[in-house]
Amino acid sequence: MAMNSDCPAATGTDLGAAEALFHSLSDATRLAIVRRLAQGEARVADLVEQLGLAQSTVSNHVACLRDCGLVKGRPQGRQVFYALSRPELLDLLASAEVLLAATGSAVALCPNYGTDSPATTTKGGA
Repeated sequence: MAMNSDCPAATGTDLGAAEALFHSLSDATRLAIVRRLAQGEARVADLVEQLGLAQSTVSNHVACLRDCGLVKGRPQGRQVFYALSRPELLDLLASAEVLLAATGSAVALCPNYGTDSPATTTKGGA
C-alpha cells in the first residue's frame, strides 16, 4: 500500500503523535476504561467495581488517559466524574470495530500482536 504524501499521518512528525495515540489505547485496561466511558460518565470507584481492578490501577490508567487528553474529569463535591473528552474517540472505536470485522480473525491471530502472542501475554501495568 502506497503512503499518500499529502496525508498528515504520513509525515514523520505526525506519525509519532499517531503512534502515541494508538499506544495509549493499546493497553487492555485503558481500552476497557475508554469503552466504559463511551457509555457515559463514571467515577474511579465505578470503574473499579465494573472492571474488577484495584483502585490504584484504575487511577493510574485514568491519569494516563487524562494526560493524553482523551479523558476529562468533572469535579462534583468530593467526587470526580470522568468522561471522554473528544467525541472523535467514539468514531475511532467504531471504525476499529468495523476494521476488526473486515479483517476477520487476522488481527487476533497476528503472531506479533495477536491475543495469544508473547507481546500481549507478558504485558504489565500502565
